[in-house]
Amino acid sequence: MNKKLVWALLIGISTLFTQCKDSENQLVPDDENELITSVTLNFKESSTGTVSSFSYKDADGEGGNAPTEFDTIALKANTEYILTVQFLDESKTPAQDITDEIKKESDDHLLIYTPSPAALMTYTYGDKDKNNYPIGLTGTARSGASGLGKLKVQLRHQSGTKNGTITPGSDDVNLDFNLKVQ
Repeated sequence: MNKKLVWALLIGISTLFTQCKDSENQLVPDDENELITSVTLNFKESSTGTVSSFSYKDADGEGGNAPTEFDTIALKANTEYILTVQFLDESKTPAQDITDEIKKESDDHLLIYTPSPAALMTYTYGDKDKNNYPIGLTGTARSGASGLGKLKVQLRHQSGTKNGTITPGSDDVNLDFNLKVQ
């Protein structure tokens, strides 16, 4: 009888620890950042349909070698554009389109476009996730008067914490493009 009791206790305790471990894993959000080696911003003029693309490429990702391409964004003054963005991981063969993954996990990602000075451009989100929070893979950009500055492009990974603001999470991408409005 003691052997049966000991075995029952061992099985019960091991089941308890397994259940605690499983429920613990469910509470910890997966916050693994994406490896993104290439970012392309596509500005399509609303009035003409003309597309201008500007890219950032860093084959080995953050750190290591310097980027091989970091375009200056050149926009016409006082013009409306449809802005779309594409993210690639070109460290794999063939290259992996991370944009699709961001779309699938849209409730964990937020793109933020911050022009400096602010008068150079405004951005209006054109897409939302299932919780009605903005995503930023597509939207409307409107350039202001002529000038020079920067456009910060951030892709925030906000696994389980997205609330429509920049604060929670960590950066998958944080780039400062030179911005020229003429």
